[in-house]
Amino acid sequence: SPVTTSRPGRAPPCPAPPRCPRPCPASSSPAGGRAWPPDITVVTWNVGTAMPPNDVTSLLHLNTGETNDVDMIAIGLQEVNSKINKRLKDALFTDQWSELFMDVLSPFHFILVSTVRMQGVILLVFAKYYHLPFLQDIQTDCTRTGLGGYWGNKGGVSVRLSIFGHMVCFLNCHLPAHLEKAEQRKEDFATILHMQQFEGRVANGILDHDLVFWFGDLNFRIESLDICFVKYAIDSNVLSQLWEKDQLNIAKSTWPVLRGFQEGPLNFPPTFKFDVGTNKYDSSAKKRKPAWTDRILWKIKSPSTGLGAGRHRHSQGMLSVSQLCYCSHMEYTVSDHKPVAAIFAVQFASKVDKPPVEIYVADEWSRPEQAVVRYKMAVGFHRSSWDWIGLYRVGFRHPKDYVSYVWARSDDGERCLEKQLCAQVMFSEEALPKGNGEYILGYYSNTSSSIAGVTEPFQISLPRSEEGSSPTDSSGSSSEEDDSTLVLLAPKSRSPSPGKMKRHRSRSPSLAKFQGLILRPSSRDRGTSRSPSPQSRRGLPRDIPTIHVPQEELGCCGAKGKELRQAADSLEGSSFYQTVQEQGRPQHVSSDSPLARADPRNLGLLPALRLEMIDKALGWRRENVDQGYYPCRRMSPTSPPGCGTSPKEG
Repeated sequence: SPVTTSRPGRAPPCPAPPRCPRPCPASSSPAGGRAWPPDITVVTWNVGTAMPPNDVTSLLHLNTGETNDVDMIAIGLQEVNSKINKRLKDALFTDQWSELFMDVLSPFHFILVSTVRMQGVILLVFAKYYHLPFLQDIQTDCTRTGLGGYWGNKGGVSVRLSIFGHMVCFLNCHLPAHLEKAEQRKEDFATILHMQQFEGRVANGILDHDLVFWFGDLNFRIESLDICFVKYAIDSNVLSQLWEKDQLNIAKSTWPVLRGFQEGPLNFPPTFKFDVGTNKYDSSAKKRKPAWTDRILWKIKSPSTGLGAGRHRHSQGMLSVSQLCYCSHMEYTVSDHKPVAAIFAVQFASKVDKPPVEIYVADEWSRPEQAVVRYKMAVGFHRSSWDWIGLYRVGFRHPKDYVSYVWARSDDGERCLEKQLCAQVMFSEEALPKGNGEYILGYYSNTSSSIAGVTEPFQISLPRSEEGSSPTDSSGSSSEEDDSTLVLLAPKSRSPSPGKMKRHRSRSPSLAKFQGLILRPSSRDRGTSRSPSPQSRRGLPRDIPTIHVPQEELGCCGAKGKELRQAADSLEGSSFYQTVQEQGRPQHVSSDSPLARADPRNLGLLPALRLEMIDKALGWRRENVDQGYYPCRRMSPTSPPGCGTSPKEG
């Protein structure tokens, strides 16, 4: 049914019942007291500084009947390449492993909820898009234990969050290697548990959470047994003869710090150490003994009871965990470790009945005037003037991967919150994608740095512009990016200003500032799209303010013109002020003005960037100055990609 249009800012009462409600799917908002059994997949892989493989579908158990209902996926990586050149790039941009997992999971409606990295140790947490409003209080932390706590090649990274009101923590660790370092592994794990503290009134420590998943390259080895017997047991498939000599199995019964941690049976061959590119154990001169170094364990906060055969079930009160699968994947040979995956069915009574924000929208937008969004905020919701509503293509990758957005700033928002009325905003015609496609609306809360409400997919069918394609809607063409063009994620940012972004509390050394480098937009900012939807993005009309240096100042000749061009070059990189041309009149605005900050992409996600040597880039810039134009800088995702140039030239 069509939605009646009204002036943005006016908030009519919520319809009873609404004519066109499309709030969060019923499957994601269980009735109070009813058991909601989410399935969670946990993966750990020491990638040994290797490049990502072409496909990880089987590793994530996608397209298989056993995981059709998986709701969340946590992926822990160790030894991701962190040499100085890769550290510089990956400190600024998303690493290639994270890009791969987002590309593979987004078509299955998994969205990146949070990520944290400490040198070569990375943790990624994904969830189905319709669960996002029920994943709150997301925080990350990391603890380095290498070189006595000064280096992050060893240690642990964590993501904690509230899932339907229950506190859950994912902890990815890389502990010290070698057979004789068992005591050091215990001390490092105890240090990680002690050092990692979270903000809030509940679950300040890792073990304070209702449920903890502990996984990674824990580096526990097989004691006493000779390498020949170990290989014989593997070849004869009598792995149980090795279990009692496994250091982690021994430690679970003797170390107080491991009390309560559970693990399924090790019915797969040891995952270390293989010759790279093969399924053969170490044939080098060192002849290292195979071991189960890569493990996945879990712990329920209260003491657990009960142990079943086959499917291990441990329950206490209203929370229970069933391990459905625990296996390695021998088909991946890029590393000397094999990846390990586990699938859990977690059952508990939901403490949350409704999302923090409910969004109501028409079934289809076939005319611009139908782009009206009504939303209702729950009692106690902490709204912010920096909250916004994003329009996403079905298959988006993370909360900042939107097509367009509108600020959730209705004039009477506080009154709507107090009296439980529906607020209303409207997308402008210029912000709407052209053509046909399925889209989702999401309310992004700046206070919690997460999506507080989503809709089901709805249709947008708007006529295409006759002026040709532009960044928000292309004919489906795409261009491959080289490995130097990636996306920067800052999941902990709560400020609209990039200079005030809050990152996760890392104890890793910060990178030095490198001279002689500048940042320029990459091909992804020039109109290409990596959305699984066949429709790409089109551009917007070029009547929106853009950062621009007037050509009159650059077209001068002689010594005076040369001085002005040099001044323009220095001004272009200056953060003191920028020149804005609006409707043909240049105006000076401060870089920290609301116009310069009013872009939700600055709330933790910068556009893709490319590094270039400054001499080369300045030469390119001066050549273009001599030709009578100077490239524009984009102030917001709705700004035109260039001044008198094509999107690709911009």
